[in-house]
Amino acid sequence: MDVIMPQLGETVAEGVVTRWYKKVGDPVKADEVLFDVETDKVSTEIPAPATGVVAEILVEEGVTAKVGARLCVIREAGGDAQKPSNARVSSAVTDEGAGAQRISPTAQHAAEIVKPPAAAPPAGAQGRLSPVVRKLIAEHALDVSGIRGTGREGRVTRDDVTAHIEQRSRPPAARPQPPAAPAAAGQSLPLSAVRRRVAENITKSWSGVPHVLQVVEADFHRIEAARRQAGAAWKAREGFGLTYLPFVARAVSIALGRYPKLNAVFGGDSLTLERRINLGIAVDMNFEGLVVPVVKDVPNKSLPQLAREINDLAVRARAGKLRPDELAEGTYTLTNNGAYGTVITAPIINTPQVAILSTDAVRKKPVVIEGPDGDSLAIRPVGVLAQSFDHRAVDGAYAAAFLRELKLVIETRDWVQDLSA
Repeated sequence: MDVIMPQLGETVAEGVVTRWYKKVGDPVKADEVLFDVETDKVSTEIPAPATGVVAEILVEEGVTAKVGARLCVIREAGGDAQKPSNARVSSAVTDEGAGAQRISPTAQHAAEIVKPPAAAPPAGAQGRLSPVVRKLIAEHALDVSGIRGTGREGRVTRDDVTAHIEQRSRPPAARPQPPAAPAAAGQSLPLSAVRRRVAENITKSWSGVPHVLQVVEADFHRIEAARRQAGAAWKAREGFGLTYLPFVARAVSIALGRYPKLNAVFGGDSLTLERRINLGIAVDMNFEGLVVPVVKDVPNKSLPQLAREINDLAVRARAGKLRPDELAEGTYTLTNNGAYGTVITAPIINTPQVAILSTDAVRKKPVVIEGPDGDSLAIRPVGVLAQSFDHRAVDGAYAAAFLRELKLVIETRDWVQDLSA
């Protein structure tokens, strides 16, 4: 079985194999971690797709490969036990001191793979360094012990090295000198890989898509009642709080089922309506950018299932533990800024999707309640729902009707019953 470079996000075209956990001849089990991939958007562990033996490794650590490129071959149980043919692999040699298998790729893969120059030896004091990091350290003659690692277990990442290089290159007078000024004063901070990718994608979307913003307010008192009734027991049982987001996700899936043109892909001269409702959930990466893991087939999942899955995806996104398929196939996106008290956010569409919803702060406000005996005032938790939509795909009336439906679902659904499902 061929193992290929996965698609880690809708717009990612290539990735760097930063670590192999197996070498040629090693047994591997399905879903066991096989290698690490780093892209401009995410760093994650990739599991083996099948059980068997690693027969070939076609891409070295530190090499950039395009999405779909063959990275290795797994000989499945009961498969051909012969050694790999010379047409596929010319040699296998041990990398100096690292124990990794170095395999020369065939001409077929040479066009898909960009080889870096030879990397410097790893620095044991800072733990295992990726070839990309070792290359940068060697090129700039750096002492790795002076670089603060922000990766897992304190590992020095590519962004750590580039930030250190940029800081070192500034003239002494420009460097902040505490306590005369705060640590950030006067600094020119290099963009992280994730931030660069976010900047590229947002610029492309904003410049190429006619965005329109529409906003409604919704009374969250039914959702708040369900959270009050079940919140304490939920947190004690599940280990995390019951936020508004899964309720909004459920309501969005219902409204999209009735207004499918917003659950679609714009293709220039056609609008393709998606059969599934897969919600992308924008996750902040500690102020260094965003990733958008996807909750698949939302209408088929209960509210508790949605709450668990959204929390799990967010936790694993920040830990770099997402699987490739968890970043793909989104049909509509939610971004949640309300935790920071925002009033209205005009989100940028995650193309080629045609709409995105921002959930902003839920605040207590006086609300006019209409009744058979006249109007009255009540204090209710009111949330702002701001949707940006692609005006090429739909017009304002259609998008506004969707928001009206979303508001109606939030305000009238029996959320206590949903939580018990």
